[in-house]
Amino acid sequence: MDFTHFLSAYMPDPSYGGKRLYSDMIEQAVLADRLGYRGVAVPEHHLINLLMVPSPLQFAVKVAAVTRHVDLITSICVLPVRDMRVFAGEVVQADMLCDERLIVGCGRGAFRYEIERLGTPMEITSDKFRESLAVLEALLEGEEVSWHGKYYIFEPLTVMPRPTRKIPIMIAAMAPDAIYHSAKRGYDIQTTPLSGDHDVLRQQVDSFRRGKADGGAQARNNRLALQRGVYAARDDAEARQIIGYAYEYYKRFENIRGPGVVSHGIIEALPRKQTIEELAQNLIICTPAEVVDRLKVYEEVGIDEVFCPCNYGQPQAQTLEMMQRLAEEVMPHFRKSPVRASA
Repeated sequence: MDFTHFLSAYMPDPSYGGKRLYSDMIEQAVLADRLGYRGVAVPEHHLINLLMVPSPLQFAVKVAAVTRHVDLITSICVLPVRDMRVFAGEVVQADMLCDERLIVGCGRGAFRYEIERLGTPMEITSDKFRESLAVLEALLEGEEVSWHGKYYIFEPLTVMPRPTRKIPIMIAAMAPDAIYHSAKRGYDIQTTPLSGDHDVLRQQVDSFRRGKADGGAQARNNRLALQRGVYAARDDAEARQIIGYAYEYYKRFENIRGPGVVSHGIIEALPRKQTIEELAQNLIICTPAEVVDRLKVYEEVGIDEVFCPCNYGQPQAQTLEMMQRLAEEVMPHFRKSPVRASA
């Protein structure tokens, strides 16, 4: 099982400033590259102070300039809010500037607040995502492409520059049916059970396996990535501290997934039904030995890669120390895919 460091881009205190936050994220990415993480994942969200990366491709290019080995994975690019004729060219350019280390993770988007303020009704995002993905792939793979669909109508055109390789695309999906059909079509998958229990994860894994089996040759090398909060704490006291930070984080996360109470870009921290003890069971925030034991369960059920968000608002120094512990005391216990050298 491989490890990807997820750049959470969380700014609970707006006075911290985006420039300082992005500098922290770059420092984390450089450390991940040095420590042997397989990848660095870059989120995309707009208009809010959580996961706030308006241009993940731009950020991936910056990370590529200061790293040598890690894959640069968007997690995720929200296709329904974009014009694929513009986005396809941006993907090709970014892949070249990333030394062909780019993996385009994409999905329909999860936060009604931002999606609808960017002009797309939430109810059509699934349908629009499917057509957008088809348009994107057609533009990347062919020339003089025309389209006459529900959301796109255009005469023949060719995206420039042309790609120098088949750019990998990952699909973000949580519903078992969506995972099955995406895996069957040959896509790598990013998923998470969020606050769901182990039975939810097993359903997701089973759907991936069935899709991979039914997809034949095109799905033979599919990979399943799980996003899960992972923090290898120094001791039990630090674990309790980070769980406290995480509980405050999820007060905002659940708000923006639901009611969307936001003022001046800052998400209000709303009360949660889930207790802090229940959250501690969902996240993997514990000492390194306990982290190994809990991640072994994921490896055994068939997870190929773990995307590890770990920034819940704690100081940068703690995050960097934790990444070092994870690399030295946890990652060696798991099989790894070869990390390719950069182009």
